[in-house]
Amino acid sequence: MDGGARLQPHDVAKMRAAGRLAAALLDMVAREIRAGMSTQDIDRLVDDMTRARGAISAPYRYHGFPGHCCTSINDVVCHGIPDPNRILREGDIINVDVTPILDGFHGDASRTFMIGAVPAAAQRLVQDTYRALWKGISAVRPGATTGDIGHAIQCFVEPRGYSVVRQFSGHGIGRVFHTAPAILHYGRPGTGERLVPGMTFTIEPMINLGDWRCHILREDGWTAVTVDGSLSAQFEHTVLVTETGVEVLTLGADEALAIEPPPAQLSGDTLLAGNSL
Repeated sequence: MDGGARLQPHDVAKMRAAGRLAAALLDMVAREIRAGMSTQDIDRLVDDMTRARGAISAPYRYHGFPGHCCTSINDVVCHGIPDPNRILREGDIINVDVTPILDGFHGDASRTFMIGAVPAAAQRLVQDTYRALWKGISAVRPGATTGDIGHAIQCFVEPRGYSVVRQFSGHGIGRVFHTAPAILHYGRPGTGERLVPGMTFTIEPMINLGDWRCHILREDGWTAVTVDGSLSAQFEHTVLVTETGVEVLTLGADEALAIEPPPAQLSGDTLLAGNSL
């Protein structure tokens, strides 16, 4: 889908392949990530595996971004830049966001990893953010709207005392990295763009322990952090609207054993203002 057009059947197959690669990259990170490694070490692992699979990393040099993936630790909401001097420590939470381009199509996914034993509040935030992602995915079906997705996430998150980041959104994706529609992670049911079979887009809620607002660091022009220093977590999947519901294109190898059984059909097999990479 580029600009709202439906994917052709041969394009759907290519999107599935790109999605499988994104999932495989995160599965690899899950096996390797640990205290003592730098965020640049993660970036190197992602770059090496991406190139070995015949793909390239969409974030690299995208509007000047210097990494092959985003590595966002603790109070970093999104777009954290890999850094050889940023060392993971026991108790950190870190979101790793990957987007390989395979055969001209983008597969976009992210996960928040817990490094060793993390505080109970951080563990709950990570688990509930993952649940929030699946609440949003569960709202995807032909005839639903983008507002239904955001409403499902917001209604799950806010009663638990969290806040939903509003400056960044999910986005349409296909041959183009970021395109319409914008997928807000809050909103009112029945509003926004109507969903039709063949649409592909990301759902990627960023959930904060404190204030929903964030600001971008002037030092690098990319790193978005919470305004109050509170923790932030994020999970992301690329999904396809099918004739009967939704197919998740970036499902990880172990997600059948996830926190909650994913309530959706599963598949293993122009920057918009406010979009996340």
